[in-house]
Formats: sequence, C-alpha cells, structure tokens
Amino acid sequence: MVTAAMHVQVEAWCLRVLGHGTLTAFRSDAGGQMSNLFRFDSDERRTVAVKVRPDSKDRISRCLQLQAIAADAGFPCARPVTDADRLGPGMVVSAESWRPGGRMHTDGDLAFAGRSASLLADLAGILELQAPTGLGTPPPWMHWNPPTGSLWPLNPVVDAMDQDRVPGHVHAIARTVSDRLARATLPLVAGHGDWESQNLRWEGASPRAVHDWDSLVALPAAAIVGAASGAFASTTVPTLASLEASEEFIDCYERARGQVFTAEEREVAWAASLWPALHNARGESLFQSPPVALHALTRQASERLRRAGVR
Repeated sequence: MVTAAMHVQVEAWCLRVLGHGTLTAFRSDAGGQMSNLFRFDSDERRTVAVKVRPDSKDRISRCLQLQAIAADAGFPCARPVTDADRLGPGMVVSAESWRPGGRMHTDGDLAFAGRSASLLADLAGILELQAPTGLGTPPPWMHWNPPTGSLWPLNPVVDAMDQDRVPGHVHAIARTVSDRLARATLPLVAGHGDWESQNLRWEGASPRAVHDWDSLVALPAAAIVGAASGAFASTTVPTLASLEASEEFIDCYERARGQVFTAEEREVAWAASLWPALHNARGESLFQSPPVALHALTRQASERLRRAGVR
C-alpha cells in the first residue's frame, strides 16, 4: 500500500536522481506482489517505472545487474535506469524503463506451455554464465528448505494464524517435497523464480515483456523449470497447471535448450512443480480464499509425487 509519506519520499528520490517530473502511484498485476509501483514522467528521461520494496539493497542490486544483462542481450524486459538505493529502513527503490503493452495469456493450454517454456529457456541461455551469487533467500513460493529446519519459511503474520485451517495433506505433501528437494545434488544457477502468466506480456505469440525481476533466485535449473511448469498458467488467481501442460512445459524447455534432463533433474523438476501450489494452497486455507490451488493440488499431487520418485 502506498502511503502519503511513501509518496513524498519516492517523489523526493525521483527529483534528486531522475530530475524534474511528475510521480503517479499505480497498481499493476505484473510488478510482483511485494512491490509498490509508480510511474515517473521525467522531463529528461521520459517515462520510467519506479519500484519500492522491502528488501536488501545488495540483493536488489544483483537482480538489477542480471536484468540489465538480459535486456542488453535482447531479452524482452525493461532495462534498469538506476541502481538500487535505500529509501528508508528496510526499503529499497530503483527505476527501470517504461515497458507497457502486451496481453497477459489467460489459458494454460499446451501451445502456451511451449511458448512460455521456450522463453524461459532463452533467459536460461543468457544467464547461464552468470554466477548465482548475491540473490539471497528465495521467495516463499520457491523456498522449500528454510535454514531454520521448519517446513515453511518464516513469516510472522502467517505463522501466527490458525494453522489448523490448513488441511493435513497439504503439510504432508509439503514435507515430502521438501525432503526430496533437500536431497538434490545439482549445481545452482541464476533464474527467474516467479514464472507466472501474470508476469509475462505477449503480442500474439511473441513475447512483449517479462516482469518481476525482484524474484530472481539461485536454485538448480531443474527446480526453476519445474516450479515454472506448475505455476506458468497462474494469472491473478494462482493455480496449478494440468499434468499434461506441465509435461509439455518441461519437454519444450529441454528441446529449446538442446539438453535432456537427467533422471535426477526430472525428479527434481516434478517435485518443484508442487511447491508454488503448496504455498498458495496454504495461503488459501489460512486466509479462507477460494481453494483454487488447493483443489488442483489435491487432484494432482499423487501423480506428481510419483514422477518425482517419492511414491
């Protein structure tokens, strides 16, 4: 939520860093759920997008470095125009080029699975030589092995809620997935950790923009692909893609990269495909939202776990 005080702080930062212009707060379904978003119409730089989020300056700086590398390589994304800066205690601000337009795809069909997977493969090719350092802790929908040893990553607000609202099988599946992924012995790579349809924009079958670069992660490639194969169809309401669509996503990614996953990589991919849905199903239960992810998870978990080699 953008408060009046935050608006004043951001406006002052923009005037200092970007020059004279006009600041407008806005909401977007393609900016990342943790960010406050603004549009700054600069007299000197035209229009830029300004993002404010609670995060580490060092981590966001690394995300911006990798985003700039992707943009310079011709990947469809905004290019950072500033580095990360501290706005206040625990708050980080940065600006990037304004990249509006395009359409969010709202059907998780097989054709879209292929296009989405191929785009992720393009990004993997660009980032494959970049060290997966400085990206810190994955976001909770990708954080299946928190260092505390607890099942779910620490979240004081969520953890204080009545956990009995969460069906027992969600906890059980999460423990199985977490244990399987903890046994993985695969190298880490840098990749996009929130590969949902709501973060992608298209012009027909061509990609227009990939958003939410705050969600870059350092995880095994198979885990990044697997999580994306389950989450790629999510729009403003998160869900779990069909088994057929996830399989198509993984297969198309392999073809686009020209590399077939090993048996371990494939198991890791299928295990990771469940975690974003587990995170969302838990949230639906705690906040008593419509059980979209929960129902899809309940229907598909057994087969996905079998493909993950744990059932």
